[in-house]
Amino acid sequence: MRQATITRNTAETQIEVTLDLDGTGTYDNQTGVGFFDHMLDQLSRHSLIDMTIRASGDLHIDDHHTVEDTGIAIGQALVAALGDKKGIRRYGNFLLAMDDSLVRAALDLSARPFLVWNVEFPSEKIGSFDTELVREFFQALSTHGGITLHVDRLHGLNSHHIAEAAFKAVARALREAVEPDPRMAGVLPSTKGAL
Repeated sequence: MRQATITRNTAETQIEVTLDLDGTGTYDNQTGVGFFDHMLDQLSRHSLIDMTIRASGDLHIDDHHTVEDTGIAIGQALVAALGDKKGIRRYGNFLLAMDDSLVRAALDLSARPFLVWNVEFPSEKIGSFDTELVREFFQALSTHGGITLHVDRLHGLNSHHIAEAAFKAVARALREAVEPDPRMAGVLPSTKGAL
C-alpha cells in the first residue's frame, strides 16, 4: 500500500497530509488559502495521487508559512509513501500547454533535492496570493521529497495560467515518476543499489 499520512505541527502551522500514490486523483484540500487550494487540487488530479490536506496557519501574517509548510509535509508524505522505491519509473517529464502558457517540468526521485526554477510571473499577485510563493512551495516539495526538479516557463502572459501550468506540469511528471514499471518490478531503478 503506497500510502502515507504526515502531521506537521509548529508554532506557525498545523498540517496533516494524506497521500495515496495509486489513487485516481481524488482530492480534499483545505489550507485557508483559496488559490493555493486550487493549485493543490490540480496537483492531485493530474498526478492521480489521492490527496487530503488540512492546514491551519498564521494567515493573519501572510500565506508564506502555510504554503511552505504544506510543501514540506507533502514532500515528507511522498517519501514515506514511496518506501524503498523499488519498481518505480523514477523519472518523469511533461510539457504542458494552458492557454497562453507553456511550462516544462522534469524530475528525478533521486533523494538528491535540487530545484531549478526558470519561471517568471508578469504580476506579483494572483488575487491576494503572492506569486513568489509558487517557487517557495516547489522548493519545499523538492527539498523534503528528495526530488531533483526542473521547471521552465517557455511562454506565458497571464500569472494565473503560468502558475496553474506549473502545478499541472509537475503533477504529470510526478505521475510518470511514481508509477510502477512493469519491466522493473521489485528492482531499484539505480545502478548504485540505493536511492
